[in-house]
Amino acid sequence: MSRAALTLLATILGGSACGATAAPAAPGLPPIRHVFLLVLENQSYSDTFARGSPAPYLAHTLPSQGVQLTQYYAIGHASLGNYVALVSGQAPNHQTQLDCPIFSDFTLASPALDRNGQALGSGCVYPPLVRTLPDQLEAAGFTWKAYMEDMGNDPHREPATCGHVPLGASDPTALATVSDQYAAKHNPFVYFHSIIDDHARCDSHVVNLTGLSGDLASAATTPNYVFITPNLCNDGHDPKCVDGRRGGLTAINAFLSRWVPLILKSPAFRADGVLIVTFDESDGLGEEGSGACCGEQPLPGARYAPGFNGPGGGRVGAVVLSPFVKPGTVSAVPYNHYSLLKTVAAIFGLAPLGYAAQPDLKAFGPEVWSGTGPQPPGH
Repeated sequence: MSRAALTLLATILGGSACGATAAPAAPGLPPIRHVFLLVLENQSYSDTFARGSPAPYLAHTLPSQGVQLTQYYAIGHASLGNYVALVSGQAPNHQTQLDCPIFSDFTLASPALDRNGQALGSGCVYPPLVRTLPDQLEAAGFTWKAYMEDMGNDPHREPATCGHVPLGASDPTALATVSDQYAAKHNPFVYFHSIIDDHARCDSHVVNLTGLSGDLASAATTPNYVFITPNLCNDGHDPKCVDGRRGGLTAINAFLSRWVPLILKSPAFRADGVLIVTFDESDGLGEEGSGACCGEQPLPGARYAPGFNGPGGGRVGAVVLSPFVKPGTVSAVPYNHYSLLKTVAAIFGLAPLGYAAQPDLKAFGPEVWSGTGPQPPGH
């Protein structure tokens, strides 16, 4: 199918299967207008949140300040399929399950989309008819940015903004170098033609993490939706980092201890923000590593189950921090990455995309939003 035909099909389907039409905000949601999502790597709930966790700031400090979701699940293996799901509701396909070592176009089957808005076929860079959360946000008048640590540190590997290799090229960013530990497979936004085909748009929205501090200075400069990806050391992906540092949960703890307080003190967060910290997938074995929840479905016709050895990506847990939550809350309600996408869509009054639109799938409910909200000045 030609690019022009795909664009026309996206226009025709925009308000139906692709879910691009705004919907009324879900009842009972607090008036959140700034969502921060910070995604870490490859840790199982039983390790991350254990009593003796090497990341005590994540395991103990943050849950004491927010809501700990003990039954939060990833949706597959390996990394890329989870990141794609978080911003589009698309299920893993054979290429995203392999983390797309070749930056190849998605090859559509016929029909192109099923009734759940899933692109049928396999590949890496989704065609324009597959809508993303950023596409919806912009159409509804909201702002967004993705902040990628180390992106562009080595301009011979990837650009400093919208960092990806040309279509059809091998992706060298799967492995860290001493000077550059950015990984494109942890940056879902560059896997959609609707974003990368507009170079100026992508360059202004998919940027290096160094820009976040300045953007947090005021609510006016803080995007409504903020997606944060640490580098391959600081997200816990590499147990021993290429620069000699200890990785895993030790690196995660140091990264969160630096960046989370900056977010929590920012005017946007204090006024109407929420920060969700979670992991892309579990590295555990058995049910811990490839379990699922919430009626998760595979991509029709997929070669393998989403978790290869099981139906999902395992239990990873999450922490939700906001003026609108009650500190120290623990929730055992099952959620997954599609639930999170559905929650973000509801916050901004958007129709959920892909598998996030499943009618029986729960968005975050009153067990999460139990706080009183921001306090007036002087309180």
